Amino acid sequence: MIIKRTIQKKIESSLFKKKVVIIYGARQVGKTTLVKAILEKIPQDSGYFNCDEPDIRSALTEKTSTELKAFFGRKKFVVLDEAQRVKNIGLTLKLLVDNFPEMQVIATGSSSFELSNKVSEPLTGRKYEHHLYPFSLEELKDIYSDLEINRLLERMMVFGMYPGIALAETNTEIELKELSKSYLYKDALQYQYIKSPEVLEKLLQALALQIGSEVSYNELSSLLGIDKNTVAVYIRILESAFIIFRLNPFSRNLRNELKKLRKIYFYDLGVRNVLINNLNPLELRQDTGALWENFMISERLKHNNNHNIGVNAYFWRTKQKQEIDYLEETGGKLSGFEFKWKKDRVRFPKPFLESYPGTKIELVTKDNYWKFLE
Repeated sequence: MIIKRTIQKKIESSLFKKKVVIIYGARQVGKTTLVKAILEKIPQDSGYFNCDEPDIRSALTEKTSTELKAFFGRKKFVVLDEAQRVKNIGLTLKLLVDNFPEMQVIATGSSSFELSNKVSEPLTGRKYEHHLYPFSLEELKDIYSDLEINRLLERMMVFGMYPGIALAETNTEIELKELSKSYLYKDALQYQYIKSPEVLEKLLQALALQIGSEVSYNELSSLLGIDKNTVAVYIRILESAFIIFRLNPFSRNLRNELKKLRKIYFYDLGVRNVLINNLNPLELRQDTGALWENFMISERLKHNNNHNIGVNAYFWRTKQKQEIDYLEETGGKLSGFEFKWKKDRVRFPKPFLESYPGTKIELVTKDNYWKFLE
């Protein structure tokens, strides 16, 4: 079953403008399916090349423009999947876009840390970048009604939204564990900075237990027995491998606002739940509130990305533990959101309302979440 990705339209609008199109996304998130769907709509001669294949890597590594022309022939549309596997891929892409502007090249990468480092300087002013995430609720409307999605919410909060998991009918738990084991660390562990896979896994487990809470690099350093700078580097790598993302604290007016701590969430809750070995249904869990908060914020991130909506995202909290779960700033205006799985009476912090007058704060529950996501 093929579900059309919302971002496809945005990607197609950036084609044939004499620039390389780069699509970032974790392994198994659907990049190959997406680019092949785009290929099917291109009338010109086209080609798909998987850079995991040794002969493809060899054909693209440190070649002249003449050699590249001979390899691609008359093709007008080329996809290089997992392009970060090619040595000096940035220079290869630069040669293609400079010498063959009539050829559209799409390069995909499962690691923004590695691929972006290779292409950032050579492709300055020569590229459009896009990010593909696991399925969004909006995309699942392609096959499910609103009622069916409501019924599946709890399952999605436990098993996540990776395409192979979201569409699986049997053995979901086994497939999710295999996905996490086989692909989750594949890109992260190959970096020279990662000297101890065991420490990386313990870091991820610690972060998984702290979703919805402020994270201290000092505390993580003490817990793992590594220095704070190493913690920061590992977290940056995990972000670049599309496993986690950060929210920084919002602070403008009050002395007692938090300024240094940050919150860390998982792009996919199935991955998070495997890390802590807890795939129990919600009625048997103690972390439903944190799951709902992570789920909604990650869905909002996907929505903003897929529709090219630029916002600054934060959380807000004081030293007295008064808080707003999620803030967005756009056009100089603030919007605040609190997440509760079940509808409940919520008193929004008076210090925040007084310090940031005019800010609208909304409660997001399982009964009204579509308003938040649309």
